[in-house]
Amino acid sequence: MSEIDWFPLALSLRVAFIATAFVVVAGVALGWLLARKRFFGREFLDAVVTLPLVLPPTVLGYYLLVFLGRRSPVGQAIQAITGRSLVFTWEGAVVAAMIGALPLMVKTSRAPIAAVDTNLENAARTLGQSELRVFWRVTLPLASRGITAATMLAFARALGDFGATLMVAGNIPGRTQTAAIAIFDAEQAGRENYAVVLVLILSVVALALVYSTNKLTAFER
Repeated sequence: MSEIDWFPLALSLRVAFIATAFVVVAGVALGWLLARKRFFGREFLDAVVTLPLVLPPTVLGYYLLVFLGRRSPVGQAIQAITGRSLVFTWEGAVVAAMIGALPLMVKTSRAPIAAVDTNLENAARTLGQSELRVFWRVTLPLASRGITAATMLAFARALGDFGATLMVAGNIPGRTQTAAIAIFDAEQAGRENYAVVLVLILSVVALALVYSTNKLTAFER
């Protein structure tokens, strides 16, 4: 195992953890908004959030590349604030993983939030609790199993992102090469043993996460 380069796996884990942390906050907020509120444009917002699930990864990566590039207002703002671009950096891989994982987080957390008895939430409101406290003290605890399952699925999705990450972060060994990209690179270069090791590790992690998710959601049913 001495010839194994563990950097891609370590980078993938770092990217997945950071991306998931952001996705949990945004995903639960959007899940609650879509589950509890009725407003103009709600279905359009739902469609936009779902779009990364159905777009080809290269198309998603192209959008991100244009959106974060130095010629875009967002890219120029990032350049002005940080002094560098997110394109072809590991931080860019985090953004790509976030966009890919967000729909799973929203869709999977929305259902358990919608399933929380609104009578319990209304009872808390009659006791003078604010909307934020109702969410933190009633909705979130009761939906916690489903949200935990959503978090694990989002992490698995972020860990294995390939197409969008390749477009935005590139394939720079020792800098932006994640495990999924390293597998592709190793297969192209004939490094079969290295590819197999990474494939097995990612497969075991993904299987464990999906199995745990199924256990959590089965308990709720």
